[in-house]
Amino acid sequence: MQRKARNGAGAFAMNGLFMTGVLRVKYLLLLGCSLVVASPAVAQDTVGGEDEARICAGTCMTTVPLDTTITVLASGQSERVDLSGQSISVIGLDEIKQVQGPDLSRVLERLPGVSLARSGPLGSQTSLFVRGAPSEQVVVMIDGVRMQDQAAPSGGFDFGTLLTGGIGKIELLRGSNSVAWGSDAMGGVLAVTSREFDGLDAGLEYGANDSVSANATLGKTGSGYGLTASGGYVSTDGISAFAPGTERDGFRQWQGALRGRADLADGLKFTATARYADSRVDFDGFPPPTYAFADTLEYQTTRQASGRTGLEYDSDGFSLRGGVALSDTRRSYFDRSFGPASSFDTVGRSWRVDVAGKIDAGDRLALLFGGDSEWTRFSTTFDSEKTARLSSGFAMIQFQPGPLSLAAGVRLTDHDRYGSNWTFGANGTVRLGDAWRIKASFGEGFKAPTLSQLYGYGGNAGLKPETSTAFDFGIEHGSRSRGLYFAATAYRRDSSNLIDYVSPTGYFNIGRTRAQGFELEGGAQVDENLRVGAVYSYLDAVNRNTGTELARRPRHALTSSIDWRTPLAGLKLGADLRLVGDSFDDAGNLTRLDGYALVTLRASVPLGDKLELYGRVENLTDESYQTVAGYGTYGRSAYAGVRVKW
Repeated sequence: MQRKARNGAGAFAMNGLFMTGVLRVKYLLLLGCSLVVASPAVAQDTVGGEDEARICAGTCMTTVPLDTTITVLASGQSERVDLSGQSISVIGLDEIKQVQGPDLSRVLERLPGVSLARSGPLGSQTSLFVRGAPSEQVVVMIDGVRMQDQAAPSGGFDFGTLLTGGIGKIELLRGSNSVAWGSDAMGGVLAVTSREFDGLDAGLEYGANDSVSANATLGKTGSGYGLTASGGYVSTDGISAFAPGTERDGFRQWQGALRGRADLADGLKFTATARYADSRVDFDGFPPPTYAFADTLEYQTTRQASGRTGLEYDSDGFSLRGGVALSDTRRSYFDRSFGPASSFDTVGRSWRVDVAGKIDAGDRLALLFGGDSEWTRFSTTFDSEKTARLSSGFAMIQFQPGPLSLAAGVRLTDHDRYGSNWTFGANGTVRLGDAWRIKASFGEGFKAPTLSQLYGYGGNAGLKPETSTAFDFGIEHGSRSRGLYFAATAYRRDSSNLIDYVSPTGYFNIGRTRAQGFELEGGAQVDENLRVGAVYSYLDAVNRNTGTELARRPRHALTSSIDWRTPLAGLKLGADLRLVGDSFDDAGNLTRLDGYALVTLRASVPLGDKLELYGRVENLTDESYQTVAGYGTYGRSAYAGVRVKW
């Protein structure tokens, strides 16, 4: 955490120099602490629409959006998930609603290979790990806009600022894929798509710690056009971020989004999206003179603005898409013990221009191509503005003869600081009958040094990009969103030239890591009213220089769920179980994080066709646990809400 006080007026100005010095010491201390753990049936593509299909014969209790079998992550184009050899999972709107609540982490934990670490209550700094790769090695996109924070030391996205309101679809690719997605795609790619909706859908929830969550989506669609607006507000008194503390650390967020499309001519479409989120979260720190972790009167504000406009052209055998995207993240830190003017500010921004296309060369062969340029900048209270430019182009061949589907491609990336970099990737799948398939993939990844690593505190302009090679192999039956489903996948990823901070000198390419393991996932529609599912992940992630385990990566993680529609007035009951094994909190493996088990009970009941009541109890057994050492987590908590759809 980077900090500094601003000089105020009057009496505050007399102490400005002293406060600035104190805050700079705190900034350096917290920055050092944060770096300790741094390591290196074909469906119609409606993209978040409301079209639905039954997941089994007869009257089933669950419907899923048709586009849960479609992904853009395999190649950047809309493709069927089962035609890619890569490990890709898709969660639709119904499952997001089924989980309930604004906390996105509870949805993401249903995916294989995923774990999260949160530094306190809802809204606090939240890191996502995909097969052991941290957030800064995962490309995060919201409505096609890359959301990396250009002013963060490692450029990662803070998942504490992303809630479930307005989301219609989540896609996750696990494994290195810089051919299709360029820099940062060492560990995977996560794409979030907002809803396209015709009508009104709104919800209101209240629960533990005086928590309020309200959201609404209003849209109109017709022949050749669609416009959807969504917005939400979340507020909670929270819990103490400092686990033994008594002072509550609250959180609130306003957010809104727009999504539109319009047909301009035969085959030509205009698209536009925009999102704005304003968040404030209280947290605890290291007050002077002891600099020991304790309750403090500190808080952080985050303002995220993003948007994209583009054109899409589709004709027989040819498609072309292009657009311009903006992502802007601004953070400010305040310490109320120093007065309202004390702050440390960061600004990170990126402009991105991209174009991608596909040419069908017959029924079985296709060429995919594309290119992009990105201009980034960052500045902080301590650091003057710096800029960088990254441009790249790729080509990929798809070959799909009969039951076999193959794809291979290369990307050339040029950075105005470190030069050029080539990456290669290939994947394939073979269908065995109607339901089973074998899949395999190989991919290279790289991550350009961030502007903060190049020019910020401890910056080193001579840094090289981080690189990785990854492969996986698996077998799969059916589709995750319907019927009987099973998948087993083994994987390994080796990463080199990882950038780490060496105190007190600065950043260097010193890290080498290996992450390997396997994932099991299954689901079954037992009958028309009962569905069960489970996902288990085993991870062995180590620092190859020291032999120690990577911090906050549990070896074992399991999430299971059961959902039953009772004969009583459409009442639905559900339960989730999350089991997480032991891990270490620090790179030296000196502080252990004990494993834990969390149980959630859920219920919902319709009141007519347009109204639904729901509720849940999280952490039913009141388990005491931590995902980051010293930071608090929620005990038993109950919530209730209402949804209306018109």
